Amino acid sequence: MRTSARCLAASVLNCCLALSLTACGGGRGYAVPKEACGVPLSEKKIDPFLVDGNELKVVGDSLLDTKGKSQGRCEISVDDWLVANLEVDKVDKLYDPMGDLDSFRFRNREKIEDLPFKGLGAVGDYSAMVSTGCAASTADHLVVLVTISRKSGGDVAERRKRIKDFTLDFVPKVKKALSCTA
Repeated sequence: MRTSARCLAASVLNCCLALSLTACGGGRGYAVPKEACGVPLSEKKIDPFLVDGNELKVVGDSLLDTKGKSQGRCEISVDDWLVANLEVDKVDKLYDPMGDLDSFRFRNREKIEDLPFKGLGAVGDYSAMVSTGCAASTADHLVVLVTISRKSGGDVAERRKRIKDFTLDFVPKVKKALSCTA
């Protein structure tokens, strides 16, 4: 009988431990929205930057309807932890992200050689910037800046690749939503 009691106590203890670890083990208690700031999001492309937590928030302006301003900016956060900052500037010319003017935006800046659309791009350890034509009633050109949390973990080379992949997926969606023809 003593052995049975010990086995039962050990079993109950193991269940309690497993339940407490599951409750404290993190995970995502939120759904990834299909859009952020008025632009469709690819869950697959944003996923590498998301962290465990309970609530995902999108805060800020629409990147599309900027109400007469030339810039839209918004942030994606999980439990008040900044995940990504997204900016779209409606400008009158093409800006080179590799130029001196924008060097402050990057750590270890590199030119993006293979843009799938006309424009110029650069990627760094935590950010990417693309300047591209638009030719719409709202803008001649666009500058899209994506900045990922500096706390975003993982290998730097892989993070840079993921930032580039997210940006190259995001920019065409911005252009389409703004009815850009260039």
